[in-house]
Amino acid sequence: MLVGKLKHNNGGTRIGVVQDERVLLGPPGSSLSSLLFDEDPVAAARELIAAPSESLPFREARWLAPIDAQEVWAAGVTYVRSKQARMDESPTAASVYDRVYTAERPELFFKATPNRITGPGEAVRVRRDSSWSVPEPELALVLSPALKIVGYTIGNDMSARDIEGENPLYLPQAKIYSGCCALGPLVALGALPDAASLAINLTIERAGKTAFSGETTFAAMKRTPNELVSWLGKENAFPEGAVLFTGTGIVPPDDFSLADGDIVHIDITGVGRLSNPVVKSRS
Repeated sequence: MLVGKLKHNNGGTRIGVVQDERVLLGPPGSSLSSLLFDEDPVAAARELIAAPSESLPFREARWLAPIDAQEVWAAGVTYVRSKQARMDESPTAASVYDRVYTAERPELFFKATPNRITGPGEAVRVRRDSSWSVPEPELALVLSPALKIVGYTIGNDMSARDIEGENPLYLPQAKIYSGCCALGPLVALGALPDAASLAINLTIERAGKTAFSGETTFAAMKRTPNELVSWLGKENAFPEGAVLFTGTGIVPPDDFSLADGDIVHIDITGVGRLSNPVVKSRS
């Protein structure tokens, strides 16, 4: 079952549940968090739309990022392609990334607060002090306050590779800034399907043509979702829940960087497509 958060004609937001080619709207005042954090989110979604007062065609829905007050965190170096890219961009610290790929403890870092996140169709940003930035298409886990995986969505973890490559300690600056993250459009409720069936595709469009494309499957990830969630919860609490990016297995070549006006498309099986234009900040 697919659910999301959308703009309503009255200027407010509503919860929408996708059914066939229509979106059934929950009543005013219902929040995405209250639905996702229910003991049984699928049953709660069915109850929410048991007698919907409104619906609209799917193509007319104006989806927002599926997040309320949750923090967004991310895992790094979870795919061998990501490990190699990190080693290539920072030769002096190559052994650090090699060791973290094989270590018991994963790399986990804070990524964004809700105000730094953009939704479907909204612009993601390239930092003005970066000349080598790329999108990172990732499966994002939606977590309840009890750190239960209640669903999953699509995430774009924008990254300034030149800044992080200069020094690994610059990772927060390479990763955390306004417009550094896109999320959505929908949350697929329930348990993750078989990892091999979860295909992740990235297409970067430039001037109407494909500038880069790549694909992987979730099965290529070295660590399991439950493993990452377990480490995230050590010595930490998330009273509003959290969204956890699981890392990327698709990295454009070293001579590629996002440009102003590019459009990033990320497709994940069972969730749909997240598309965002790119804005290169002016100095």
